[in-house]
Amino acid sequence: MVAAVQVAGVGDFTPYQVVSNETMARAIPGWSAELISEKTGIVERRFLCGVDAERGRPIRPGSGPRSNCDMAELALRDALKMGDLDASELDAIFLVTATPDQPDFNHDAMVLHRRLKLRPDATALVINDGCGGTPYVLDLVNKLVRSGAMGTVAVVPSNFASAFLDRRVYSGELASEAGRRLSGCLSMYVFGDGAGAIILRASRDGSGGIIESSSGNAHDQLVLRRGGGADLPFLFSSAESVDFAFVVDGFSVATGYPVHMRSCLEAVGGSKLERLREVRRYYLHQPNKRVLDRFASQSGLRPEQLASTVQTYGNTSAAGMLVAFSEDVRNQVVTLGSGDLVCIAAAGA
Repeated sequence: MVAAVQVAGVGDFTPYQVVSNETMARAIPGWSAELISEKTGIVERRFLCGVDAERGRPIRPGSGPRSNCDMAELALRDALKMGDLDASELDAIFLVTATPDQPDFNHDAMVLHRRLKLRPDATALVINDGCGGTPYVLDLVNKLVRSGAMGTVAVVPSNFASAFLDRRVYSGELASEAGRRLSGCLSMYVFGDGAGAIILRASRDGSGGIIESSSGNAHDQLVLRRGGGADLPFLFSSAESVDFAFVVDGFSVATGYPVHMRSCLEAVGGSKLERLREVRRYYLHQPNKRVLDRFASQSGLRPEQLASTVQTYGNTSAAGMLVAFSEDVRNQVVTLGSGDLVCIAAAGA
């Protein structure tokens, strides 16, 4: 058994291309630019693809990073560099994404395995997950490393929303299980592109590292994507375009987020959250700016404790927490190995 699991390095990649609410409102009609800002608090997002606002389609980049794999690779290389680690030291890569370049056979994780020249016995898996996936997998990795089954593991969450931009798909509506009509346009308004990476390893001196981790399952349907599986295969006659959209149930997110997030924090901080008063910085999933700020206010978090990037990066799903964490480390807001207490938490898809 390992006494402690340390964070060896963190990294991130966010595209340079800034996309405004005005562009998104033209590309995917539904809300005005002003309404997007008012309802979500998001004023712009980062996209890897350009946006053909007249046709409502993405414009694939001609050079530089072009894919989900590219973003994930850059974030992981950033984390390896920070930790002064060679990729050959990794026992596993867990790539957390719902937007892989190719959907089957652990494709994107295997691409990273090949590009970074990992050992043949190093595991490479894609975890098909979204917003809640990062701390869920971190808890799993914490247990694996503590057990001695693995020594050094990379968790690499990514989101490539711009590749899925399509007016035909995101202008439709779906019915939720509760019977609400959900518009696909909200998803395209809130999501952004990016990747993060964190490397966990067994502590060499038995000190520091992860104090507590936890994960759990609830069955609220916060995001729908019905098409693409055996129920509704691609090109199946009964499938509609909107079935292949990631459709956010905004009402369920707004009402469910504080309930589930409170449960997350209680799981690691106790019902009275005594331990969490010592936290220097919180890296919470950011569905949108309004939902995040409302929960922070209700929970009594001080503004300087809360990392927030969603207003300018968009909701980068599983990647958002680690993008913010990596930026803070790079900017010396927190320092690895210093004893700074941080909390990573998410509730979502």
